[in-house]
Amino acid sequence: MKLKKIEILSTDEIQSIHSASMELLSTVGINIDSPSARQLFKENGAEISDKNLFIKIPETLIKEKLRGVPNSFKLYGADGKFNFEVNTSTTQFATIGTPVKIHDPSKKSGVRKTVLADTIQQIRIVDSLKNINCSHIDVWPNDVNYLSLHAHCIYQWVHNTRKPYGLGCLGRLASQDMMNMASFIVGSEEELINNARFVGFMNPTSPLHLPQLMTNGLEIFAKYKQPTIIAPEALAGATAPVTLAGLLTQTNAEIIGGIILAQLYNSGAPVFFGTVSTVTDMKSGNAALGSIETGLITTAVAQLARFYDIPSRGPGGITDSKVLDIQCGFERLQTLLIAVQAGINYITCAGTYEETLVEALELLVIDDELVDIAKRLLEGINVSEETIALDVIKKVVTNPKKGVNYLGEAHTRKFMREELYFPVLIDRNRRSTWRKKGSKDIITRAHDKVEKILQSFTAPEVDKEIEKQLLNYIKDVEKRTLDHYKNAEGISSGSVSLPGVDVSIEDK
Repeated sequence: MKLKKIEILSTDEIQSIHSASMELLSTVGINIDSPSARQLFKENGAEISDKNLFIKIPETLIKEKLRGVPNSFKLYGADGKFNFEVNTSTTQFATIGTPVKIHDPSKKSGVRKTVLADTIQQIRIVDSLKNINCSHIDVWPNDVNYLSLHAHCIYQWVHNTRKPYGLGCLGRLASQDMMNMASFIVGSEEELINNARFVGFMNPTSPLHLPQLMTNGLEIFAKYKQPTIIAPEALAGATAPVTLAGLLTQTNAEIIGGIILAQLYNSGAPVFFGTVSTVTDMKSGNAALGSIETGLITTAVAQLARFYDIPSRGPGGITDSKVLDIQCGFERLQTLLIAVQAGINYITCAGTYEETLVEALELLVIDDELVDIAKRLLEGINVSEETIALDVIKKVVTNPKKGVNYLGEAHTRKFMREELYFPVLIDRNRRSTWRKKGSKDIITRAHDKVEKILQSFTAPEVDKEIEKQLLNYIKDVEKRTLDHYKNAEGISSGSVSLPGVDVSIEDK
């Protein structure tokens, strides 16, 4: 029997959270900065508060639009040869986070600022992995101008991987750049719309706020039907109620608000019902991504996503540890296994630590192996007459020869690959053999594998005309000023926070 999904909410509890979320959206509403988004809601029956920017969304509109959300879709690599399906019954794995630092043991602090070369290496490593099917702008290149960063990363995507890619909904202008460049790469806008290449990230701001940059970008991603993750990053006790049921009610409303907006932009636009929500560590005031409560929240979100019949996204392989130690190991496996057992359909965060702010290429290859372990767990135990092996047991135990065991049996040779997981990086040798091989710990072994992957990497071929179009486009993007960016997004004054980064544009 295969391992059953873990569930923490009863049918009645799911209904209670759903009903409370519907009441919240219809009586309080959700704060939407964008005038055009507010107008779109109004045209479809929502009520705009005269005193503030809250949009009260009637349950009838929510039910109508939820019916049009697809429960499966495919993602393709740049040339269309690599693809995988996201649906409500299977689990896929990917990276995410926005690390601005990378593991570097040569530095006194153990980390350094990330640069574009690190971004390229991360993309190449993901391209080689068995289980991690999609990379994103995970490694934030500090040596690239923030206003043209997205364009440089798209360029590196097509040059360094055959898998799909993910990007934040970083405003209307940057998101349109992404679609324009991808259209060059895949041949046409029609091909991009029909066969999605990108995963978008739209993060509502808790409590109950859809920020303008994010909604601007969501409009473009929805228009081009690129699957977009709607995922609040709520903190229980800080930006959401300290009770997990309260957090789930609030974030459920935030997710649904974002999903309905995506459907208003383009009916049938594919989305993920997402979360990266966790709790506040009350001693430090920091987010506690590696906590057991993160797993509880993730499990509940998986159930809510199934309730709405929408593919889910949740974190796995995450840790609050600042070093590659035991805490890093047990927190990442804990959060991964819970997400897998909960039935999350798109599990992200491979390769990161310190609340996803730091990247380690070594962790990428380790996480790929941890996914293998999680998959074996899900397979459960196959019980049949042949696997019970009664005849084999009788044969071995009644053999008159001393020292006879099951190693030489045909039954063992037949079933060992099906029944047993064969690790690559995990060491099971005796100490003497381990010492002969250099007494390497798993981080060192993982580093060796990273080096081997990078040395043997073969880049995809890019047509010369496409190369020319991309380089010319990047030049045009690099000519833009901050004022150009603000005007395009409808932002007249003040700082503009970039999602996933701990500074604002004006701080730069």
